[in-house]
Amino acid sequence: MHKISHFVLLIILVVLRPPTLDSQPLASNIKQILFLGNSITWSGMYVNNVEAYLRVQYPGRQFEFINVGLSSETVSGLSEAGHAGGSFPRPDLRERLARVLDQTKPDLVFACYGMNDGIYMPFDNDRFKKFKDGINWLHEEVVKTGARIIHLTPPYYHEVKGESPGYATVLDRYADWLSGLRRSSKWEVVDIHYPMKKYLQAHRKVDAKFGLDGFSLAQDGVHPGETGHWIMARQILLYLGFKEVAKSPGIIESLRQMPKARQYVKLVSERQNMMRDAWLTATKHKRPGLPVGLPLVEAHRKSVELLKSIDALIIAKQRQGR
Repeated sequence: MHKISHFVLLIILVVLRPPTLDSQPLASNIKQILFLGNSITWSGMYVNNVEAYLRVQYPGRQFEFINVGLSSETVSGLSEAGHAGGSFPRPDLRERLARVLDQTKPDLVFACYGMNDGIYMPFDNDRFKKFKDGINWLHEEVVKTGARIIHLTPPYYHEVKGESPGYATVLDRYADWLSGLRRSSKWEVVDIHYPMKKYLQAHRKVDAKFGLDGFSLAQDGVHPGETGHWIMARQILLYLGFKEVAKSPGIIESLRQMPKARQYVKLVSERQNMMRDAWLTATKHKRPGLPVGLPLVEAHRKSVELLKSIDALIIAKQRQGR
């Protein structure tokens, strides 16, 4: 097992080398940071990781990280027959985006769509066009507000664990198109798709060599676990100029010089998840089955108390570094 662990570590270090990309640091006027997406964004782990890391890097800066990811949502407006057992169609971002932008007033938007937009079916040009039209519409709507927008390519779909054969190649094409807009349209696009794919394939090769059960980033093929979310967060942080995270295997390790790092990340996540539910409720999403959030006034009041505890841990790190 020691040899296996050592080999896996070597694979990790190779896979996590910084990709070739032009970093775009956060300008000093960016305070309201909005995350849009589907259930992968709603689950919040990569959002929480990004917030936890950036708060430490910019102590005292008045950031607000707002997660309004909505489970099942698409930017294409498509929904398969019998979605959710026929109880409701997939939410369409067009229905709520104007309310979200008006209430949150973001300076920067991260948008992560694609996983649901091919409807887990073989590639189809009409569905692909709906996705492209939706992404172009989203981009224009955000830009009109004066906000900066950074698109994320779709997360990787793991066919071995999922139920849609061939869907991984569909999302390859979606990711390729979106990445191409960096050159053709000078858009800001962070690729999370291929780093996840590369990491997964490398680990599965190790497992095959040693006769182990196949490694997976997503047990259902769709929703990444902790490692998958860290890869997503890591790519965002690399894009924002934090190259030191390239070889960190997780958020805790990236904060290794911070006392009580686990407690800190737990507090950030607790606060963020509470505010996510409050914002989703306040912006009147229409998807059934999600928790009802606190009224924003009450959520903000609780948030202030949690921020005091979060800031105290950041201050403790600063004192330790003196």
